[in-house]
Amino acid sequence: MNKIEKFIANIEPVDQGWISKALERQNSLTKPPGSLGMLEEISCRMAAIQKTLSPRVDRKRIVIFAADHGVTEEGVSPYPDEVTAQMVANFLRGGAAINAIARAAGAQVLVVDIGVKSPIPAVDGGDEFIQFIRKPVRAGTRNFMKEPALTEQETLAAIMVGYEIAEESKRKGANLIGLGEMGIGNTTAAAAITAALTGLPSATVTGRGTGADDDILARKRSVVDKALRIHAPSQADPVSILRVFGGLEVAGLVGVCLGSAAAGIPIVIDGFIATAAAALAVRMCPASAGYMFAGHLSAEPGHIALLKIIELQPMLDLRMRLGEGTGAALAMNIIEAAIRSFVDMATFETAGVSGKQELAKEVRI
Repeated sequence: MNKIEKFIANIEPVDQGWISKALERQNSLTKPPGSLGMLEEISCRMAAIQKTLSPRVDRKRIVIFAADHGVTEEGVSPYPDEVTAQMVANFLRGGAAINAIARAAGAQVLVVDIGVKSPIPAVDGGDEFIQFIRKPVRAGTRNFMKEPALTEQETLAAIMVGYEIAEESKRKGANLIGLGEMGIGNTTAAAAITAALTGLPSATVTGRGTGADDDILARKRSVVDKALRIHAPSQADPVSILRVFGGLEVAGLVGVCLGSAAAGIPIVIDGFIATAAAALAVRMCPASAGYMFAGHLSAEPGHIALLKIIELQPMLDLRMRLGEGTGAALAMNIIEAAIRSFVDMATFETAGVSGKQELAKEVRI
């Protein structure tokens, strides 16, 4: 049994007893039961994950893994590999979309170089809400049209990087983690993972990613289709699917999903690539799904198929497809609102408000 199998064995399903306790409180609050819809479901599960009727999300963290992909050699992206490193520098300067949205959510941003190919430009200064860790497993994946993207050892090492970051987040008091990523070519890898996990045709799960035109989109779909035929991974073997198609950032996110479940930290999934990682984690450990929340529905066509695997309903549908953790950061505000309504709202008893009356069994005139 390897390290990953050992910590997966220690992941416990979310306690249904705590769900029942939370639902009892939810039904005692000054509102008709169920009237806050999905907010009630969110707060009950948050209470169960944290095992308290006073859950908190005051220590939010967005974890962004960055890595490159060998499959870009096939012309599947309109952008060069160097953009991955350049965008990492942009994150560290605080100038990206995720930085702006994370600030609105009150979340720290942690950027992890787990496999960036090009040198990352130097960044002057710093921000207490932005942290950077270098944990490269290798300088990008191999081209999966020619060979598996990763070796088994590299795959497990990348998962362990994510697991260790989840453990470190727990030690630092994080009580809500959002998943983000950056990597030119990663929508191609995620499409291949999605097709392998679901058995769906490549054309139905492969989208434009970073603005691919019709020619590049056709090439992406052809690459995914051919790669599936070359490697023919089993749907029942998620680690093999991850090894064959990569990428390193996806493997790191798998580790965060599993590590957060082991640590009892709720996570918010972002879009297509992050959900590919979440789906792999759920296939590896079904109990990990109980610790996940789906932030939004991506405009990428394969996303909805992945959400079906983890059996989660997205909180938002804003036609977004940027990645970086932007959808997760937005959803953090909804989760906090759900928790505040659960914790801060008065009960019928404390407010002196009459509860719902039982209907009379018979009418007397």
